[in-house]
Amino acid sequence: MYTKTPPFTLGIEEEYLLVDLETLDLTAAPEALMNDAADVLGEKVSPEFLQCQIEVGTGVCDTIADARADLAHLRKTVADLAGRHGLAPIAASTHPFAKWQQQEFTDKERYRTLERDLAGVARRMLICGMHVHVGIDDDDLRMDLMRQFTYFLPHLLALSTSSPFWEGEETGLRSYRLTVFDNLPRTGLPPTFNSHVEYERAIQTMVKTGVIEDSTKIWWDLRPSGRFPTLESRICDVSPLLDDTIAIAALIQSIFLMLFDLGMKNQRWRIYDRFLIAENRWRAQRYGASKGLIDFGLGQIKSCEDLFDELLETLAPHAAALGCTKEVMHTKTILKNGTSAERQTKIYHDAMADGASADDALRDVVRGLVKEFSVGL
Repeated sequence: MYTKTPPFTLGIEEEYLLVDLETLDLTAAPEALMNDAADVLGEKVSPEFLQCQIEVGTGVCDTIADARADLAHLRKTVADLAGRHGLAPIAASTHPFAKWQQQEFTDKERYRTLERDLAGVARRMLICGMHVHVGIDDDDLRMDLMRQFTYFLPHLLALSTSSPFWEGEETGLRSYRLTVFDNLPRTGLPPTFNSHVEYERAIQTMVKTGVIEDSTKIWWDLRPSGRFPTLESRICDVSPLLDDTIAIAALIQSIFLMLFDLGMKNQRWRIYDRFLIAENRWRAQRYGASKGLIDFGLGQIKSCEDLFDELLETLAPHAAALGCTKEVMHTKTILKNGTSAERQTKIYHDAMADGASADDALRDVVRGLVKEFSVGL
């Protein structure tokens, strides 16, 4: 049993795509834009793998209110600076019609190494994600909570899906991003480690053989951060709406506290086989929150509305302790209004029904994403 309560601080990272306000196609970030962003935001902004991408990250936040204020400032600043260059950021995990073959890589040693090591797989990485760090400063506790938290990863993906299109085609998936990302090595659900020593032994085997330089080249859906004393959830698509991002971050923080509190009572969340969790992960990838997930205890598929009603009831005292009850309850609004993937496909089909061409309908989708980026800032 652990006697010291972790800080459960928060850090949120988001990746955005930059689009031309006239053509709505992707465009590379001008050097002047990146320089201006660095002047204003410092290390909280950075280029990404492709020149049409930009990444932001909050500081270490004690509360969800702090995280929201920080991320809102980052979004507003990026939007304002991009607008000076006739551009706009969108927070979606794929662009509805852009071609990966037409994108240019950022000229940094890390990205050159990735392209060299991963070859054609890397060149298709025209995708964006949202990562949430939760401060847990005990090595073995991180391993213990990682084993238990894995169960909830499909639930988080279901809420966040924002990538139904790829290269101008409706894919039928709510998170096509994962289809692309899972082609990388060392992705997917995390393995089960019984201790931090066991985890470190595995990582050092990879490092000593020269396969990876360090643990930052591990891209599981949930991983111990290679830079911070945190567990980093990486399963989520990036959400166009700030309120949705914050709700998911609050949900993640509250789940970790709930699991810790169980441990303090000599209890724990049941560890289910990765085979079963992977099936829920696929359901979330394919259907988002619209078709439900498997309740392993009952042995049947339950609607996401019912699953989250139960989860939110379980999390209520923990969300209250963290001061994020309102943000966690916003989960119900996401389910009511639909995820971004559902909104995007509705815009597309509504435009087509009104006589628009497929190309024009896809541009309507991008316009919607541009608009949603700044809602609530």
